[in-house]
Amino acid sequence: MRIGTIVMLAGAALLLAGCDKKKSESPPIVGNVEGVTAPAGSDWTEKVIETAQGGYLLGNPNAPVRLVEYASLTCPHCSEFSRQASGPLRENYVKSGKVSWEFRPFALNAIDVSASLLAMCQGPAPFFKLIEQTYLEQEKWILPYQKFDQAVQQKLSALPQGQQFVGLAREGGLDTFFRVRGLPSAKGEACLTDQKMIDRILAIRERGVKEDDVQGTPTFLINGVKVEQPPSWSGLEPELKKALGA
Repeated sequence: MRIGTIVMLAGAALLLAGCDKKKSESPPIVGNVEGVTAPAGSDWTEKVIETAQGGYLLGNPNAPVRLVEYASLTCPHCSEFSRQASGPLRENYVKSGKVSWEFRPFALNAIDVSASLLAMCQGPAPFFKLIEQTYLEQEKWILPYQKFDQAVQQKLSALPQGQQFVGLAREGGLDTFFRVRGLPSAKGEACLTDQKMIDRILAIRERGVKEDDVQGTPTFLINGVKVEQPPSWSGLEPELKKALGA
């Protein structure tokens, strides 16, 4: 999907999460495993790397249990999961080295693309903290976008293709949200016009739909198998424990 097409979705009602009802096999059980010590002077909850699939992975890249989360930054269910799960997931699972957590931004609309571009703009190190802050403040920063009217749509559509995500971020104040969290204006604008980064985000969406059966957000995979429990921490944690043989 090209920029001009996806930006036209910006003023529409935000596409919210839908729970997938398709059944699949249960995630494989790894069994009881010992914790894995992080490299000297570090902590697994501070180690973030970029993955070949375009997401960012927190923790031990060789962890026996690999959790993948597909999530939209405009999705309220994803925000709720982040508020409930980020702390215990880091402290009780990632920190031990037993579980890695990969986040793949799944764009439901043009606002998601702009927000994801800005969240990814500073690279792996601050990514998870920025995602958590974005979800924590979601109700505030998303409000201007819910008030977009036809005039704003026309204004954005009139921009050159390469400037439409920049315009979208400015109109809703997303550029300011990330600037006060350490992202320089010039760097943010460069990321919003970076076609390789845009293509990366759209490729994550395509992969999620075609290969991982993502039908709503958040969607979770444990060791490559889709989790069929409700997309909540109370639904996911038992599946992590089961995979660890706990």
